[in-house]
Amino acid sequence: MFVTEVKIKLAPRADDKLLAFASITIDRCFVVRDIKIVQGPRAIFIAMPSRKITDHCAACGTKNHLHAFFCNHCGLKLRRREKRQDETGRLKLHADIAHPINVRCRQAVHDAILKGYAEELERSRKPGYAPIGQDDLDAGPEYSDAGTLPFRGIPSVE
Repeated sequence: MFVTEVKIKLAPRADDKLLAFASITIDRCFVVRDIKIVQGPRAIFIAMPSRKITDHCAACGTKNHLHAFFCNHCGLKLRRREKRQDETGRLKLHADIAHPINVRCRQAVHDAILKGYAEELERSRKPGYAPIGQDDLDAGPEYSDAGTLPFRGIPSVE
């Protein structure tokens, strides 16, 4: 697995913990968008795209966030459910949409994104810098069918 492209969109506010958004292309054929680059208490880290965990209203079936007291659709008072916790005991309010499943992959993605972030930060300090727009970040690489990698299936693990 190789990260073949990294696009970085710097966050507009430098005083916030959110530093930038990243979009990566893996092996020129798979894109992951909305990766956050965040300033943590000890170091910069990446946060993979995630969604808020929801629960359904017993009356109308509408999805509501776990912290909601009333249904967003019908207004019914929601029942309190046991909140899920992660391995550190913190409430689990978000679930990853896409994420690396082993340390080697996580390190490759992390290193590629932080390298791209450092390069974009350096470019931003030069005169005439024009940040990429959201449309540029969302646009995937333009490959013709001849330029794409062939699908070889999933290797067996025997």
